Amino acid sequence: MSGLPQDLLDLAVATAREAGRMLIDKRPASGPDVVQTKSSPTDVVTQMDRAAERLISERIREARPDDGFLGEESGTRVGASRVRWVVDPIDGTVNYLYDLPDWAVSIAAELDGETVAGVVEIPRRGETYTAVRGGGAFLHTASGETRELRCNSGIPLNRALVATGFGYAPERRAHQATVLTGVLPNVRDIRRGGSCCVDMCSLAAGRVDAYYERGVQAWDMAAGTLIVEEAGGLVGGLHATDPGPELIIAAGPGTFEALHDLLAPLDPAHD
Repeated sequence: MSGLPQDLLDLAVATAREAGRMLIDKRPASGPDVVQTKSSPTDVVTQMDRAAERLISERIREARPDDGFLGEESGTRVGASRVRWVVDPIDGTVNYLYDLPDWAVSIAAELDGETVAGVVEIPRRGETYTAVRGGGAFLHTASGETRELRCNSGIPLNRALVATGFGYAPERRAHQATVLTGVLPNVRDIRRGGSCCVDMCSLAAGRVDAYYERGVQAWDMAAGTLIVEEAGGLVGGLHATDPGPELIIAAGPGTFEALHDLLAPLDPAHD
C-alpha cells in the first residue's frame, strides 16, 4: 500500500511507539498522579495522559502543520487540510494507573471524514496493530513478527467469548450489570479488559469473538474500528446505526447479527 494513507500510517506508528516508550520510561515508580476526574471520581486523568497527548500533537504538527486534531485531553483543533487525527493518548488509563498491561496509545487518521489509517500501540505487550483502509490489518510484535489479522466468523453465541466494558457513573454501571445478566447465560463467557481499543484488537486477532460497550468516544474506537473492519469484522450500533457513545457492537459476520439481536431487547443504550 502506498500513497497518502500509508504515509499517514507511517507517521502514526512512529508517533505511537515514541509515546508508548515515554509512557513506560517516565511512569513514576509510585504510579502517576491523578490530576483531574471527569464523569465520576473513578474516571481519571493522569499527568501522563496529558504528557503523551502533547508529545503526539507536537510530532503530528511538526510533520503536518495544516492537519486537524481531535484529542481526548485537548479537544478539537481545526485544520486547513483534508486530514484530521483522532487520538487517545492512553486508552485504559485506570489500567495504566495500576500498572496493568492492557492500556494503549490509539491514533487514527481521517481523510475527508473517513478513517483511512490507524494504529493501536500496546507497549506492555510489545504489540503494534495497524490498518490502512483497503489494505488489511496487521499485528507487529516486538520480536519482529508480522501477521495479517482475521476476526473469527460464524461463531454461535453459546460458543462466543465476548468482551465488554463498563462506564463510570453508578447509574450506568447498574444498568450495564442488568444487561450483562441477559448476555452471560447465552455466551461462552465474558471478558473485561479495561480498554476499548485493546478489546477491539483482541477481536481482530481472534482472541475474543465479539465486543460491545456503551459510552465509548470517537478517540476510543477510531483506530480499533478500522482494524476490526480490515480484519473482516463488522462494527455498528443498534438497528443499523453508526457506532458511538450510545453503543458499539463488533464481531465477525454471523456472530455480529446474533449478538445484536440478543442485546436489542435488553435496552443496552439506556442508563
